[in-house]
Amino acid sequence: MKILILTGSPHTNGTTDLLADEFSMGAMEAGHEVVRFDTAKLDIKSCDACYHCRKNDGECVYDDDMLKIYPHLLTADAVALVTPLYYFGMSSQLKRVIDRFFAINAQLRKSPKKLFLLAAGGDDEEWIMDGLKAHYKALCRYLNWEEAGMVLAINSYTREDIEGSMYIKMARNLGRELSNIWK
Repeated sequence: MKILILTGSPHTNGTTDLLADEFSMGAMEAGHEVVRFDTAKLDIKSCDACYHCRKNDGECVYDDDMLKIYPHLLTADAVALVTPLYYFGMSSQLKRVIDRFFAINAQLRKSPKKLFLLAAGGDDEEWIMDGLKAHYKALCRYLNWEEAGMVLAINSYTREDIEGSMYIKMARNLGRELSNIWK
């Protein structure tokens, strides 16, 4: 299976970078192809809702790094969204990429996929992830994709907070168990 990982943190070697690494290693150990884009490091413009794509067969007005992501997005069997929790939602860097799904909505909604969510937030209360979980569920419903699993690491401000934690094991196991999801 082909797995597309989209990370949203502007920080290298942070909490979500580690979650993405572990998920990726687990998926590769299980024999899956993994493609990863660290979206904060790409040149991706925000969607302007200009509808150019709707009038031009999915072609966006912007010629930016989304052009690297679109082919993988269309051919992936599963997509993993990996983000730090920013004010009870995903990072703006990842949200910008998801907003640009708009150009190819019709194709994505007809292409069944599994969707994963991996996130880390510093607060120690479970409810802090509620908004992010609601957005994830809405994406699945709208795109006709299947909710395939989440790792939501709370009380994880820094890489040191998460190293050796159960969240690292959970991320690796989620990647490793992808084969069971397709059975």
